[in-house]
Amino acid sequence: MTPTAGAHGHVTDKDRYLARVKRIEGQARGIHRMVAEDAYCIDILTQISALTSALESVALGLLDDHLRRCVLDAAAEGGPEADRRIAEASAAIARLVRS
Repeated sequence: MTPTAGAHGHVTDKDRYLARVKRIEGQARGIHRMVAEDAYCIDILTQISALTSALESVALGLLDDHLRRCVLDAAAEGGPEADRRIAEASAAIARLVRS
């Protein structure tokens, strides 16, 4: 977490994100249960793929919010804060691409 995290509203629809994360938690618990119960490997892999897609969707939404709010605002002001926010966003994109 960065020192300025939480200083700005970071999502356009916090309740929607919280609901999505709650569903993701349920999916992860379901995968845990499937492994514990020796479910068919392909079924577990299918659920892992669905969980991965759900996480990627949340990540891309958060990234979009960050670009539209934090980066755009900083870019409008210019200066070193704009450079920092752009570098921060680029690093986040790089992490998402690698994962």
